Amino acid sequence: MFMFHQYSHMPNQVAICSAANDGATILEQMEVQNQIGKLLVELSKSQDHEIGDGTTGVVVLAGSLLEQAESLLDMGIHPLRVAEGYEMGCKVATAHLDTIATKWDFSQDNLEPLIQTCMTTLSSKVVGRLKRPMAEICVKAVLAVADLPRKDVNLDLIKVEGKVGGAMADTRLVEGIVIDKDFSHPQMPKELKDVKVAILTCPFEPPKPKTKHKVDIDTVQKFESLRQAEQQYFVDMVQKCKDAGAGLVICQWGFDDEANHLLMHHKLPAIRWVGGVEIELLAMATGARIVPRFEELSPDKLGFAKSVREVGYGTTKDRSIIIEGCPNLSAVTIWVRGGNRMVLDEVRRSLHDALCVARNLVRDNSIVYGGGSAEISCSLAVEAAADQVVGVEQYAMRAFADALEAVPLALAENSGLPSIESLTAVKARQLAENNPHLGIDCNDRGTNDMREQ
Repeated sequence: MFMFHQYSHMPNQVAICSAANDGATILEQMEVQNQIGKLLVELSKSQDHEIGDGTTGVVVLAGSLLEQAESLLDMGIHPLRVAEGYEMGCKVATAHLDTIATKWDFSQDNLEPLIQTCMTTLSSKVVGRLKRPMAEICVKAVLAVADLPRKDVNLDLIKVEGKVGGAMADTRLVEGIVIDKDFSHPQMPKELKDVKVAILTCPFEPPKPKTKHKVDIDTVQKFESLRQAEQQYFVDMVQKCKDAGAGLVICQWGFDDEANHLLMHHKLPAIRWVGGVEIELLAMATGARIVPRFEELSPDKLGFAKSVREVGYGTTKDRSIIIEGCPNLSAVTIWVRGGNRMVLDEVRRSLHDALCVARNLVRDNSIVYGGGSAEISCSLAVEAAADQVVGVEQYAMRAFADALEAVPLALAENSGLPSIESLTAVKARQLAENNPHLGIDCNDRGTNDMREQ
């Protein structure tokens, strides 16, 4: 776990403190001035966006390649030759990865392979002690939105929301949508069953002239007629919702107090100020059509939800709406809990990594084993291939092979093991036994075979 602080130089501003062990998060917060250092930060960000995990490992590997390149340049080898050698080494390593990869078959009835892989990802995170339940949540969320025939997963359909309070173990998967809002009136019912949902992007307000206007009221009768006309607008709006058969109104904009009172009086629960992204997810999940004008509201544009309920959090005034039992379960929410904001943010980052791993396995179910075993095996393959190359590129290929060993070296060092002795022992065994699954025994399980671990 790394912790880093950012202190403001202004006397009246509060210092920001963050805690993370996610490589991309740490590098993003660092003020790196060196241009090559900035490239490494961008590399980590790209890894986070494309793959979702391995943000630290990719920077360690890139740094090791740069370190090896420096010694090659000192030998007088031209940078183009170094780059070509690295390219050749990379092709050999990727081809070798395909030969040592294992197909990790899974199905809707057998989720264990996916869960095991997600648990590996979560082992080094803050949620390590809860990795089994967290991995199960992530796998269920991914499969709920996955298009398995096309091997595609849209992670935008999985919302990871959180609220400070409770324990990490209270994190759960909601098969529906969670909105960080409450019902617009405190006297509206807190739980609705089998309800038809109207989604509006028009405000509950009387129409306003486009130009500047001024209304002079000099008698009580004029004021009363103006109030009645305004109230009639609200009555008509509420009645249109009732006539369409809506049992719940979700609005992107706010309500006038008069409209809010009338909605409560007509027993029509409503939620206001719902964001655009949430509106779209709700429309997809409930099957509702987004209605821009009250005149267009009709029964065929309503959605359906089996359960809509408002939940509170202890003695705080925070409330959330949970919408479940939607006909089109194309959007799910992982509801995260944590003791404070830092823990909550770190749990969300950890779950994002696990979601990305599960998505990647749905796309391509090939895996290689950890503990540095794949890196050592690729290093040996690149070294063997370098012996067949006649030009100066062979030096760069050997440097590439040495750079790959930075990952198992770092693993051994971080686990408190003698790094060089551990690496050479495993490397010798891989050569002798021709077993590409031998790696660093970081967890002290008594075996170096990563398949057994």
